[in-house]
Amino acid sequence: MAPVEMSAPVSVVAGGKTAKALRDGLQIVTVGDLLRHYPRRYIDPGELTDLASLQVGEHATVFAEVVSAGTRRMQQRKGTVTEVVVSDGRGRISLVFFNQAWRSESQLRTGRRGLFAGTVSAYGGTRQLAHPRFVMLPDAGEADAEGEAAFADLIIPVYPSTAGLPSWRIQQAVRLALDAVWPGGSTEPPLSGSDANDPLPPAVRMRHGLLSFADALRAVHRPPDRESIELGQRRLRFEEAFGLQAVLAQRRHEMRTQAAQARERRAGGLLEAFDARLHLQLTPAQSRVGEEISVDLEQTHPMHRLLQGDVGSGKTLVALRAMLQVVDAGGQAALLAPTEVLAQQHLRTLQAFLGPLAEGGLLGGDDQGTRLAFLSGSQTAKVRREELAAIASGEAGIVVGTHALLEDTVEFADLGLVVVDEQHRFGVEQRAALAERAGDGLRPHVLVMTATPIPRTVAMTVFGDLDVSVIDGYPPGRGTIATHVVAPREHPAHLTRAWQRVREEVAAGRKVFVVCPRIGDDGADLGDEDIGSVEPETHPVSAVLDVTAELSERFLPDLRVGMVYGRMSADNKDEAMRRLAAPHDDPDALDVLVATTVIEVGVDVPSASTMVVLDADRFGISQLHQLRGRIARGGEDGLCLLVTAADPDTPARERLSAVAATTDGFALARVDLQARREGDILGTLQSGRRSSLRLLEVIRDEDVVLEARDAATQIVEDDPRLSRWPALRAHIADIASDDRSDFLEKG
Repeated sequence: MAPVEMSAPVSVVAGGKTAKALRDGLQIVTVGDLLRHYPRRYIDPGELTDLASLQVGEHATVFAEVVSAGTRRMQQRKGTVTEVVVSDGRGRISLVFFNQAWRSESQLRTGRRGLFAGTVSAYGGTRQLAHPRFVMLPDAGEADAEGEAAFADLIIPVYPSTAGLPSWRIQQAVRLALDAVWPGGSTEPPLSGSDANDPLPPAVRMRHGLLSFADALRAVHRPPDRESIELGQRRLRFEEAFGLQAVLAQRRHEMRTQAAQARERRAGGLLEAFDARLHLQLTPAQSRVGEEISVDLEQTHPMHRLLQGDVGSGKTLVALRAMLQVVDAGGQAALLAPTEVLAQQHLRTLQAFLGPLAEGGLLGGDDQGTRLAFLSGSQTAKVRREELAAIASGEAGIVVGTHALLEDTVEFADLGLVVVDEQHRFGVEQRAALAERAGDGLRPHVLVMTATPIPRTVAMTVFGDLDVSVIDGYPPGRGTIATHVVAPREHPAHLTRAWQRVREEVAAGRKVFVVCPRIGDDGADLGDEDIGSVEPETHPVSAVLDVTAELSERFLPDLRVGMVYGRMSADNKDEAMRRLAAPHDDPDALDVLVATTVIEVGVDVPSASTMVVLDADRFGISQLHQLRGRIARGGEDGLCLLVTAADPDTPARERLSAVAATTDGFALARVDLQARREGDILGTLQSGRRSSLRLLEVIRDEDVVLEARDAATQIVEDDPRLSRWPALRAHIADIASDDRSDFLEKG
């Protein structure tokens, strides 16, 4: 019999009903999808399931022993109810069947063991599985085809399953798939030979001591012992890392074949003039990273570099110096920001840094200077026409803007550098649209910035097609920030003290942010500002409109309280930020600004020393760290108060305690990644199909990622099109197909 192809529909090895359940419930479409649907855990028949760990609402498959079974008539309606109690020796759970008294007499007899699958519910304080599916371990001498199939292996794999498709039916389908793809069984030693289905080249397997593809799948799906499971999973983890790194290695190779205009440093130019007037001394990290970028800009292939640094590390200054090098070389630079608040902040920051150098061609401007242009969706038609003309003529050397920069009406004279801030807020097509504006078949250099610290292995996995620069130091003059968790339910006086502390900070001439999860103008969430509920809602969530009114009328009536959120007009948002930054003695100044996460990145108010985050448990670790970075930017020490109604010893409180314990963004990023599902960090697939990472965990498996990256790079450098490795080519085509590409494109 000819082997079945991995790409064959799953119906080839599964019956129509099972195939439909696999497709509809688990998105398993092909035989390959089925074979890569790995067990979530394993049961040794001598070790029963820990029933105490089951949660109400969970769909579970358990291995347990029947301890009692009985049938009684129902009082409220006709018929009988059969209750079977099963146990793991420590905990118990009831199996409930209606009008099926024969089950307790024939199948579910006391002392028998089996697998039971269903959704855990509770009735009268007792956990139960109502009408569960089950398969029993055959008694001695008893013939039971389904039971014999489920228990034929010494160790029982338990698969992620659905209510209509129990684990043992998936197990049966997988067994059929293994025999169909490799009908002759294992005919090769584990570390040698060739398999047309194996994505790993034999030399890579040999070098790293990995099982063949067929043997690895047998080891995880039909394991004879625990050691086999470990060997199989080790190989499959490496394969997952290798596939991703091969895709990224191909992209790096392709980028090196593209052409770009070299933007060389020029003596006596705008960059030197800027450095001469700069009152700040670059940190060693800024100097090192600046040199890396400068060398890239002088190449004739486009730079693709990720610039990451913690909040306040000085990324904007490094990016500005790169932009000035490009302007010196006759080109233009575009800075793309995700929100108008951030774009306006960047514009003000660049104007403050450059001074007269930002007014080239204008009265009072420096003769060596250039012009800054700004584009946003809220501009008047007249202003927009003027800015577009300055960009098209080349008069504007630096262009700052929002998504408005991506529109077809924007034409550059010579776009040499694209700087993308907070890149994760832009889609793949949006970034590509701007990167294609260089003209003449050339590509602009690209610098991607993020203030969200990214652990090394995540950067290699998600940003593996980019060179990575890290600013790991801080400019002098940054204050330290003390962070405390405030729990009014446990200590009511602490919230009162928090508002007193706000008054004290304002009396000392400093400014305060109060952050809320919602706007509150119709009970709606924040739309594009929505943080997403980290925990289920158990109480009314603080909203900007309500909190602003309450602070003004009740808690801080003597202070000047304003607000800002994403749905406000651009002019109103900019006005609110200007008033907060105004000196304390300015009659129009604000003392306290109540805001949503619109202030999360880029906002720079040097006098802001304090932040109160209401319902802080509604925010993730990374977001809280970003918000906290808005204070203590002017040299004064800062105070961040995380107000929460979450109970002690809950995941929400653990997150807040982690944020309070350190201001090291890279340490918090590791905590964040370990606490959340891998796909949440690496990106979710818009198509609804599963992530290509099923066994690999990039924090835990750092060594695997490093080894796979080196191996994949070597293979791609030797054979960029992978013409000698058709199985690998097919494998990575599947990874990069449809919306899976967003996973790798950092969308």
